[in-house]
Amino acid sequence: MNDTELQKIIDELHIYEKKVLKGLELEGYEATPEEIVKSQKMDIKSVMSAAGILESRGLIEVQKDVKDIISLTDNGKQYAEQGLPERTILKSLGLKNSIPMKDVSKETGLDASEVKIAMGWLVRKKWAVINRGIIEITDEGKKALGSESNDEQFLTKLLEMQQILFFEPSKILKNGFNLLKQRKGLINVKKDVNYLLKVTDEGKDILKLGIDLTPTATQLTHEQLKTGTWKSLKFRSYDINAEHPETFPGKIHPLTRIIEEIREVFLNMGFTESSGNILESAFWNFDCLFQPQDHAAREMQDTFYIKNPKHSKLPADDLVKRVSDVHENGGTTGSEGWQYDWDREIAKQSVLRTHTTCVSARFLSEKKPPLKMFSVGRVFRRETITYKHLPEFHQVEGIVAAEDINYKNLLGIIEEFYHKIGFKVRFRPAYFPYTYLSTECEIYLPEKESWIELGGSGMFRPEVLEPLGVETPVLAFGLGIERLAMLKLGITDIRMLYKSDIGWLRDLPVTDGVKLN
Repeated sequence: MNDTELQKIIDELHIYEKKVLKGLELEGYEATPEEIVKSQKMDIKSVMSAAGILESRGLIEVQKDVKDIISLTDNGKQYAEQGLPERTILKSLGLKNSIPMKDVSKETGLDASEVKIAMGWLVRKKWAVINRGIIEITDEGKKALGSESNDEQFLTKLLEMQQILFFEPSKILKNGFNLLKQRKGLINVKKDVNYLLKVTDEGKDILKLGIDLTPTATQLTHEQLKTGTWKSLKFRSYDINAEHPETFPGKIHPLTRIIEEIREVFLNMGFTESSGNILESAFWNFDCLFQPQDHAAREMQDTFYIKNPKHSKLPADDLVKRVSDVHENGGTTGSEGWQYDWDREIAKQSVLRTHTTCVSARFLSEKKPPLKMFSVGRVFRRETITYKHLPEFHQVEGIVAAEDINYKNLLGIIEEFYHKIGFKVRFRPAYFPYTYLSTECEIYLPEKESWIELGGSGMFRPEVLEPLGVETPVLAFGLGIERLAMLKLGITDIRMLYKSDIGWLRDLPVTDGVKLN
């Protein structure tokens, strides 16, 4: 490294880092933090902080030496002086060879809690066995009568020395320590950490070039600007490549971003936004959309029915009568209807809406064409949770009503909408209970070179429009937002959108919105 590069490093050093290097130079290129504190008149916290930065720059090496300092607790001291409880029982066994369990406390003077602990260690050390409620001494126990076990030797050593610096213990001490560690409240273990700072070759090159300990400024104050003293200040250089803490700023959830982007597309296309009730009557959710009352989608397996309130209020009687007639005989539409007796009570059932089309139906009953409306909201279906299905999800829907619109206009508006959210679209025939003609919209995925169905659309049937008092054609189209979000975010499991996976959310870019084009 040349002098220019070395000088650049020196200019970027904080005054504390320079002082630590100077202190190490005075001590022959290596010293403890405490020695630096004394020679440079710094506090230990500043020395260690500066040492960490110098080590990250490769200018010094920080060696860490950790030792355990072991001492006795009050209980440990008592056992060291009087003997472990299992030793007390062993001595009694040495005299009698066996003792009934019920007599151990009486024979030894130990309380019940100590007896319980001692019995476990007697068996573990193979000093005794328990046979039908009788404690019997073993041959190992007889041998142990005249010698100390490893843990007892360690206790004796601790009692003599008060504490042991434990870093390279003998096998006996190590075994004794490991045994005592398994007992609660006999020994204290405190970490003794010592550091040694050593200057690296690169650090020596820095010191040879020379370090100026003149304080440097890192920011300007109002007073310095006012008095002009800033002109004589020496400013510290900044390393623009220095590591910095990783930050995780707050951000809008990606699903919310996509919903807002879709909303913006609709508004820019001249649509009016509407919203509806999550709790809806079967009348608005099914009946007014010409869905028969025995349709499979109405079954408990597909729809959430509400117990309280069990029934919802129906609209005006004339609208209910027109819907009833359409179901039974087609009313004035020229259709034959479904040819069954329509049941008012079924229409009053309360449900969690299964689609946002009920919002469109209500809107058409209240507003006069021409109109362009869209709605975004949650819908609910009795789906099993899998990687591609949820019982609760978002749906967006748009309708256009005017005198001269037709099926070609429907395809054109859909094509423009999908273009604005960034997709190439194609159409194929489909069937929906409340539209005719009907079509499914497929979008193209270049990375997979394939088409995928993303939404449905069609022209509302006369059986839907005439009871609502609408005499103009109405086109409608919509899609599930979660499926769109999966494509945009590159995920294959729909549950990821609701799992609050903090790692995944942090990795998403911070933007004003997930741009769909």
